[in-house]
Amino acid sequence: MDSMSPLTLGFVASLTAGLMTAIGALPVLFTRNPNRGIRDLALGFAAGVMLAASFFSLIIPSLEASGLRYGGNILPAAIACAAILLGIGMVALLNELLPHEHFQQGREGPEAASIRRIWLFIIAITIHNLPEGLAVGVAFGAGGVEGGMPLAIGIGLQNAPEGLAVAVSLLGVGYSRWRSWSIAALTGLVEPAGGLLGAGIVSTSQVLLPWGLAFAAGAMLYVVSHEIIPETHRSGHQKKATLGLSIGLVLMLFLDVSLG
Repeated sequence: MDSMSPLTLGFVASLTAGLMTAIGALPVLFTRNPNRGIRDLALGFAAGVMLAASFFSLIIPSLEASGLRYGGNILPAAIACAAILLGIGMVALLNELLPHEHFQQGREGPEAASIRRIWLFIIAITIHNLPEGLAVGVAFGAGGVEGGMPLAIGIGLQNAPEGLAVAVSLLGVGYSRWRSWSIAALTGLVEPAGGLLGAGIVSTSQVLLPWGLAFAAGAMLYVVSHEIIPETHRSGHQKKATLGLSIGLVLMLFLDVSLG
């Protein structure tokens, strides 16, 4: 893998992480539907991985990259803060402009009566998955295999329960097992596009490196706060969701320290 370019590494790693969504959704083809508590536990795990990844794999490396370039003044912190807010703003803008529908919260964004409900689900999941692929691509573009591998593994691990959660939710609104799995699997293929974009941006210019890292972190933080945590707390399974978040956070921390 060391012989690959950062662009290729970012694409391959984000593609592999995205395919874990399809693997995670496989149980819906063969077993009874997991209950809502299991789904919220899985989504909590995904939130924990994304929280830890945002700070340990993206924000801290952003501060370090800025520090090497600009020295130990307020500029590294200012760049990180500005880029995080830009990342949050980008996903918030997508959330407002694109018609989409959440599993429990219902429809958001512009009126889209002519768009079939299935595509509203897909757009919502696309908004969710794009920042994950972006983060993996940025990490590989910034630090190569050593810098990107912990994040790619963490995102891949959280994509498996996330894929299951998406497939189970689609089953719950009337889709067949095969169709639910297929849609969940296809949503993971959004991540390579984000990975290619992220790796390309930070590979183009080292000046953009700290901005790209913190931007990707901000995008993921928005998804955690606006999408995942409210969803896991909607049905009275806060304890399971918090347990999942805790496990995901410490697992991602362990991966980042042991592999980074």
